[in-house]
Amino acid sequence: MTRARPGTVPHILHLHSTFAPGGKELRTVQLINALGKKARHTIVSGEPAEQGAADRITRGLEVGMQPEFPSLKGWPLPGRLQKLAKAMKGYDLVCTYNWGAMDAAMAHTLFKDLHGLPPLIHHEDGFDETELKKLKKSRTWYRRIALGKASGLVVPSERLEEIALVDWQQPLGRVKRIPNGVDTKAFAMRPKKDALRLIKHPGEFWVGTLAGLRTVKNLPRLVRIFTELDENWHLVILGEGEARNAILAEADRLQINHRVHLPGAVSDPARVVGLFDIFALSSDSEQFPLSVVEAMAAGLPVVAPAVGDIANMVSDRNAEFIASPGNEEELGTALARLAGSKDLRKEVGEANRTKAVAEFDEAKMIATYRRLYSSAMKIDL
Repeated sequence: MTRARPGTVPHILHLHSTFAPGGKELRTVQLINALGKKARHTIVSGEPAEQGAADRITRGLEVGMQPEFPSLKGWPLPGRLQKLAKAMKGYDLVCTYNWGAMDAAMAHTLFKDLHGLPPLIHHEDGFDETELKKLKKSRTWYRRIALGKASGLVVPSERLEEIALVDWQQPLGRVKRIPNGVDTKAFAMRPKKDALRLIKHPGEFWVGTLAGLRTVKNLPRLVRIFTELDENWHLVILGEGEARNAILAEADRLQINHRVHLPGAVSDPARVVGLFDIFALSSDSEQFPLSVVEAMAAGLPVVAPAVGDIANMVSDRNAEFIASPGNEEELGTALARLAGSKDLRKEVGEANRTKAVAEFDEAKMIATYRRLYSSAMKIDL
């Protein structure tokens, strides 16, 4: 098995379906920045045009983007998998992410010994719309085989840990549950009023969210439940994606487009999340959303459906504002209750902040990843 040579800077290959700013991509950036000059990195995006998360990598670090590499998309035929395997040679660690990089994991398992490939750690953060309600049998079987020689399978949530152990039949020692973490000190800082292109005026209150504007996030639902709030409340949705027009269309239909704002994605959430008065999600599926941790670290109350680990993530005081999955009326009632009481928002937000600092600070997450990667490469990072 390939080992990083003592005294050399290890080279880590990251294979992503996309490197647009999203939860798994931004966590990768967190880890790259934290490892600093103790590692060098190469990042491949299955969608070459989507590399926006790279803008947040600290300048001066040795990070290569989009080298010549076989496409991560295509039929898993032996010839293509062989090419993927050969392209992994020469690295000290391969990190694959989500279903979009599963063919690379399969190539690694099939040809690891033949080509003397480095260790591989797979990271799974959730599912796309095709597995929203039920896991696909074909993908379940494929994952069982593809992860056969992985050195680790990282998941952020209890639900994914259960799926990995039971459905994908991964051995207990391979599966590592590492909750996502954020810089809780940075999120505690009061943001400037002009941190966004959108200005928050005196007397205004904001319901806010950070999300990739994708169908699975069901943001038109958030627009609908927001409609019942008073005129001095505004909905601010930070992110980019293909569902943008559907969100704007729903705001137009309900005639509240003057109170619904989509300023785009933000490069540093810690600078803006504190402008929100309530953080809200309306997703059909989540696992361990980083945005909820960020909102908690900023001292915000959270309104969201009980999908993934969200109900366990928030503080006990916030629990009553987590609605049953798909129950729009219940979600709307929770939002209205928090919007109606400043004292309640403060009480719930402070409880969330306390839990975020205790359980979800990025220092703990980074230390765990550092140990895992070091163990796989047999070196100290």
